[in-house]
Amino acid sequence: MNRKGVHKTRRPRNQYNTTMASSDPNKLLSKADKLTRLSLTRWSADWKTATVLYEQAANGFRVSKNIEKAKTAYEKASQGQQMLSSPWDAAKHMESAAALAKELSNWREVADFYQKASELFMECGRPQPASDALAKGARALEDTMPEEAIQLYTDAITILEDDEKEQMSFDLYRAVTSVYIKLEKYTDAASSLLRLGLAADKCNATNSQTKAYLGAIIVYLYAHDFKQAEQCYNDCTQIDAFLKSDHSRCAGKFLSAYTDGDVDEIKKIAQSSAVSHLDHAIIRLARKLPTGDVSSLKAVTAEDDEEPLDENDLT
Repeated sequence: MNRKGVHKTRRPRNQYNTTMASSDPNKLLSKADKLTRLSLTRWSADWKTATVLYEQAANGFRVSKNIEKAKTAYEKASQGQQMLSSPWDAAKHMESAAALAKELSNWREVADFYQKASELFMECGRPQPASDALAKGARALEDTMPEEAIQLYTDAITILEDDEKEQMSFDLYRAVTSVYIKLEKYTDAASSLLRLGLAADKCNATNSQTKAYLGAIIVYLYAHDFKQAEQCYNDCTQIDAFLKSDHSRCAGKFLSAYTDGDVDEIKKIAQSSAVSHLDHAIIRLARKLPTGDVSSLKAVTAEDDEEPLDENDLT
């Protein structure tokens, strides 16, 4: 109570210090580092207090647009949550660090951080977020590290399929197929589409399945590998769902037009509705067909159709 008889509220000293410190993320980071550093006077790290300080520092640096230090603080906050046996929170912080690494164009760190986040999500039994983390990393790396992106997409798909969630893998298959096409790895792109077809078959997603098979055949045609396209068609028509589909009929028309060497017909089929509803990457390939000389196919087919002359047959 003061001289006027009015109670004066005293601010607790620690509250004042925290308020001051919270406005300076550098001090928060420094204090947290001291709490985790062992010395002659500190025999054990105080990860509980330090982790809170790291989280506050990360938020402070992010607000002040200091991306590099915010990334570092989130890394350390993730480490703290791991030390506190909280893999979920550790994973979320690692994802935040990865997103900031992306802003800084630190592509190697983007890959490493998202992979670590995925491992932490798996540690707490959450395959869906684990797959999502890898997919985020893959999307970020498509242009700068496409091979790494392919690996991350592949690992993300594996996690979902191991968890029997094939339905959730469709977009990832499409994404990795697109990367293969950009790299002109057409055999890999077609294989990816065939695996998508298999995944769709497992969850009775017939339309996605038949679209994938038509897409694979178009990729082979774009690569001017008619024999492989024909083989793929023959294999896929063994599957009843594809055999009865519009996508099968479209593929059959493509192959017939190639056999006839009919360039105009090929271009006409590429504009059909069956093709127009495929993924954009496949539509772009289809609209460029034919990519090679199809007249030679007609000549080869004509030769195959001729029966060999039997010199011993005098009739």
